[in-house]
Amino acid sequence: MNTIKCLVASTALLCAGSTAFAAHHEGPGNKAVAEGWFEASCGDLEGFVEYVDMHMADDGVFTPDRYVGLGFTVDNDKGDDFGTIMSVTPGTPAASVLKAGDQFVSVNGMPSTWENRDKTTFRGKPGEPVKAVIMRDGKEMSVEVNRGIIAARNDKSTVLKNLGMADASDWGTGECSVLEVVAEGDVVYLTAEYSDTETETGYPFTQRQIMRIKFNGDGKIMEAMGMGENQFVLEQLGYRISR
Repeated sequence: MNTIKCLVASTALLCAGSTAFAAHHEGPGNKAVAEGWFEASCGDLEGFVEYVDMHMADDGVFTPDRYVGLGFTVDNDKGDDFGTIMSVTPGTPAASVLKAGDQFVSVNGMPSTWENRDKTTFRGKPGEPVKAVIMRDGKEMSVEVNRGIIAARNDKSTVLKNLGMADASDWGTGECSVLEVVAEGDVVYLTAEYSDTETETGYPFTQRQIMRIKFNGDGKIMEAMGMGENQFVLEQLGYRISR
């Protein structure tokens, strides 16, 4: 689901234009930066990368939505690389078992194929094991990882690295709108909405996001936290949770 990947990435970052900052960078200046970050995330990928590099502090961090899982990103695009791990989040259950480049052969006995993409899942209760067969360096091997609560804090280099793995052709296809922006000192709260259509099915979906962005004394984004409606998106696309 390329649209979901784009959606998650837009939650991870915020935006700004070429705003001149005053001495303390409060009020309208910070609000413009926060609003601009989100709007930039809805444009072309290259422009968004440049925006993040320009406006995120070198020691800034982004905290995405928490979830229960293993802690990695995987290539879900149809092709020979389907099921290949793109990155592993440090400090997560996957970090001690899996690594970038591993390719899933099966998950809990289900072949990891494009046709089975909706039947294989890494989500479930914390502590439950996920048994899988992976291909590493041309050899198959069995692994087992227990699910955990994933609460990542991504530094700037990680954010840029994740954006570098995105597909520019699938980026910025939806419609974005900022609903409200409120500033309190060096913190800005932003509520926004993103709408798109799933490429494969033609199903439309909409997600609202709430962001909290804290600025340092130089007007750079020091801390950013996003909370979205990922589960609501899946429900709009016809997915459901079973126990």
